[in-house]
Amino acid sequence: MSLRKVCLFALAATLAGFAAVEMLNVDIKEYTVPTPKSRPHDPAFAPDGSLWYTGQAANKLGRLDPKTGEFKEYPLKTPNSGPHGLVADKGGNIWFTAISGGYVGKLDPKTGAIAEFRPSDGAEIDPHTPVFDHHGILWFTNQETNYIGRLDPKTGKMTLTKSPTPRAVPYGIVVTQNNVPFFCEFGTNKLASIDPDTMKIREYTLPAANARPRRIALGPDGTIYYTDFARGYLGHFDPASGKLLKEWASPGGTGSEPYGIAITNDGEVWYSESGVNPNTLVRFDPKSDSFSTKQIPSGGGVVRNMVATPNRKLYLACSGVNKVAVVDLTK
Repeated sequence: MSLRKVCLFALAATLAGFAAVEMLNVDIKEYTVPTPKSRPHDPAFAPDGSLWYTGQAANKLGRLDPKTGEFKEYPLKTPNSGPHGLVADKGGNIWFTAISGGYVGKLDPKTGAIAEFRPSDGAEIDPHTPVFDHHGILWFTNQETNYIGRLDPKTGKMTLTKSPTPRAVPYGIVVTQNNVPFFCEFGTNKLASIDPDTMKIREYTLPAANARPRRIALGPDGTIYYTDFARGYLGHFDPASGKLLKEWASPGGTGSEPYGIAITNDGEVWYSESGVNPNTLVRFDPKSDSFSTKQIPSGGGVVRNMVATPNRKLYLACSGVNKVAVVDLTK
């Protein structure tokens, strides 16, 4: 983007009632995944520093070594599983949600062996986004079946509970410092928490009736930021009080569709605007309430999720352009 275009964009944003933004000085390196039209959906960070992703349309999981640029793909044993979200455990095993196959899977990268876990009562599920709590229990949202799931990796036991709100569309999920899972209800204007012992769900209604929180990230201070996809806002929520602290209009405006979000160890909030073409990577600095943005070189093709690494990198899945990306934030 030229300096003139940046200035004009900032001026337009100011006149429209949005905060002026600066040019973001980061390096975004993209890698084309081996299988064409793979639709990389979500990324994950593994203990060895590798970038993992779900090839949703290819029915594969993939691994990128950012040091060498080398890929390795792992086909799933059940056809049309539709791998969606994924997360690594401490041992380097990759746990994934099969949204179309109706199961949660575990891949052992050393052997390629895959284990599949389903409800013992035969309940229909569509696992969406997984996260581990501090005791090694895997929690996952279910988008259309409206469940929150709990899976004990030691026993394989899966427990489900439904959201109190019909068609709530449980979506992004995090676990707070006191081990409470918090998740977005994308089908309504609510966030929610679930008691890890009783599995009782508590919902928190956001002030704007047309808010639609989609993805969620946990800050180092224990507060939560979420992307309001429908309104084009970034929201800040306090789990301790159960209240919205503040919200900001995203630099791209009401149609910017903020989506994937992550927070670095220093508290900087990073997310992507999927409704802007090309997609933008946005940094929000909570200390100064300021935004800065950069276009994603390939256009992004909708960055549905991202993850922050301990060494100040971001891993992105650029689903519509068949790429994954590593963002270097060390500058």
